Amino acid sequence: MDSFLDNLSKSEFVSICVQEPRLHKDDLWHTYVDYEICLHTNSMCFRKKASCVRRRYSDFVWLRNCLQRNALIIELPKLPPWNPFFSLKNKEQVSKRMNGLQEFLEKVLQNPLLLSDSRLHLFLQSDLSITKIERCALGKTRYTVAEAIQQSRGGFYSGSDDKNSCDSDCESSASSGLGLSIDSKAQESPVLFHHSSERDP
Repeated sequence: MDSFLDNLSKSEFVSICVQEPRLHKDDLWHTYVDYEICLHTNSMCFRKKASCVRRRYSDFVWLRNCLQRNALIIELPKLPPWNPFFSLKNKEQVSKRMNGLQEFLEKVLQNPLLLSDSRLHLFLQSDLSITKIERCALGKTRYTVAEAIQQSRGGFYSGSDDKNSCDSDCESSASSGLGLSIDSKAQESPVLFHHSSERDP
């Protein structure tokens, strides 16, 4: 019995939460929403056992496309659907999107093959923009993947380096004063999953 309890206490887990949507302005006419991704784990798969970063919807779209190309035989979970009238003022829309993004990450993190992709780890635990994540994963930066994660400030994310990229959550207020947002654009054994109860209203 003691041996069983010892093994149970050593079991790996990952807890992830998508929360705190925040509106940002690129310029006078364009805004976007990003979300805080908080991860807590004791898994050896991850460099940091606790981290928080901010990512926008288009970043998730990029991540899914990358993972799909890297694991062609795996059917990846779906993201919450693109919504041309997504509004931060609509609590039901915001809640559905955050739940969908969190469920996507939870399912991805249960797959050992996907966990071996360095871009996933940089997405979850570094402050790098998407452009820099791609370069770092290809070894085209002066820092390694491990260094990028370890040096992360754990909360600040700026998408300013990606203004010229295709963006699926860029929002425009040019046609409306209502704030409507227009979406324009490892280890070999899986870890146990703990659902986080933290959720912004």
